[in-house]
Amino acid sequence: MAAGTLVLVACRTAAPSDAARAVLTNPTAETRAELTQVVSAALGGAGVTLADDALTHESELIIERVRPRDAHGLLLNGRVLGKPEHFHLVQEGARCVLIQESTGKRQLLTKATCKPI
Repeated sequence: MAAGTLVLVACRTAAPSDAARAVLTNPTAETRAELTQVVSAALGGAGVTLADDALTHESELIIERVRPRDAHGLLLNGRVLGKPEHFHLVQEGARCVLIQESTGKRQLLTKATCKPI
């Protein structure tokens, strides 16, 4: 049983040793569109709205769930049970990679440039 536990721990995804938290540099409309598409895909195709300066000052991106509203746009009473999703931007060599914290999934941002912070 102990050997099985060791194998599972060894299979966890680890960040490469050369990965450094990063921020986007010189974001363009194309960069923002790619970021929006990557985040949306990570959330199962859910629509997302990101600020134009997302990931330009901090390496963490937090996506809150939309709070339900009634037909008149008023917030419905009740609690939102879902947790926000956390993403981190890292630089690996010259590449910018977005990591979804809850799953460990990594997505290369091909149109972005970034710098370590």
